Amino acid sequence: MRANLASSIAVSCAAVLALPLALTAPAGAATPAAVPPSAAEPAGSTQSLPLEPLAVPRDRVLGSAAGAARGLTRRDVRPFSLVGVVWDDVHAPLHGTVQVRTRATGGGWSDWQSVETHNDEHGADPGTAEGHSGALHGSTAPLWVGDSDGVELRVVPEEGRAARLPEGLRLELVDPGRAPGDAAAPADPAAVADRAAPADRAIQAVRAPAAAAAAPSAALELPPLTRAQTLAQLPDAAAKPYIGPRPRIITRKGWGADERLREKGFVYTKTIKAVFVHHSATGNRYTCAQAPSVLRAIYRYHVKSSGWRDFGYNFAVDKCGNLYEGRAGGVAKPVLGAHTMGFNNNSMGVAVLGTYGGTTPPAAAVNAVARLTAWKLGLHGVNPKGKTYLTSGGGNLYKKGRKVRFNVIAGHRDGFATECPGGRLYGKLGTARSASAKYQGRR
Repeated sequence: MRANLASSIAVSCAAVLALPLALTAPAGAATPAAVPPSAAEPAGSTQSLPLEPLAVPRDRVLGSAAGAARGLTRRDVRPFSLVGVVWDDVHAPLHGTVQVRTRATGGGWSDWQSVETHNDEHGADPGTAEGHSGALHGSTAPLWVGDSDGVELRVVPEEGRAARLPEGLRLELVDPGRAPGDAAAPADPAAVADRAAPADRAIQAVRAPAAAAAAPSAALELPPLTRAQTLAQLPDAAAKPYIGPRPRIITRKGWGADERLREKGFVYTKTIKAVFVHHSATGNRYTCAQAPSVLRAIYRYHVKSSGWRDFGYNFAVDKCGNLYEGRAGGVAKPVLGAHTMGFNNNSMGVAVLGTYGGTTPPAAAVNAVARLTAWKLGLHGVNPKGKTYLTSGGGNLYKKGRKVRFNVIAGHRDGFATECPGGRLYGKLGTARSASAKYQGRR
């Protein structure tokens, strides 16, 4: 969110939970089953509905804003699970409120839910090819609403801004597609921890050419490795004594990414010096068994609706602490993402699925961030408790070319004037830094 809006938001950072020291999710946590290799890629779909002038009662909206509202009256639509609003000009901000209510398939109508409108802090850096793409659109954050077949929407501009909204407003209704295994019985977390295996082509590809960096296309997950196994696979392990054990990572194949959606090829940075932690702002009304569907929906929204070349974040974490490969190119490689506008270069983005402004993130999710960063930063010889410098590529907080000092594990709001990753998750980053350093073998 922009600085003037973010400063008006009072967020409590109390009730911080203790971070568990176990390397696996707590007993009973849901671990989604990966999609079987024989399953066809989920097709999915996007309905794009142009917004119409909308009459809003004067007692709800002040002045001329009421007459400038746009939206859709209650209607039946094809099945969908995620919503967002997009518009023509990626540089035109939406100053206003977006609210939606949906009808659950076979059920009733929800209450009005707010959609986060300030999404321009995400995306590719301005000077990159992705940042100059003619396919880019302005967009709100996506909101997960679950299986639905009815929708109603209202978009009301802020009073005092000439009551104008961006041109070309339309509602995007995303069906993530159905993939076998989404609702399968979750795996036993203890069994997952015992599946450490020495073979791993992704880690071996750290020094391989960029084109060979992706994980094997048939792999549904990368099993966890012990710290000794992780070190044994590094050709220069003696030069990198501090590295955490690689955690279990569900691959793009595992969560059902349709590789036909994204642009071909991969883009890399030189190294990973920092990690920016985000929340997805998609709401907390999902189960961990639904997380693969949430990811497929966000992926489709990022590419087909917002116009990005691929999923924006490098990794994602669900509320049960399951880790997912995000943008394609290889989990061990420094893949260039579109997560923190101005600071995507030499960094990586991790999104915790959910909204954590007023909700405390589960300890399992924070622990997963610590485990992931201990491994990934360790590959690049970086201390999670350290500081680093990044050069701004342009944004609303730091001008292009300015060198900025960050915590190695930083929040999105440290690089851009925004509420992300939410006050409650931001308040957990110190705990994540300490735990990550311990996983690396540091004191």
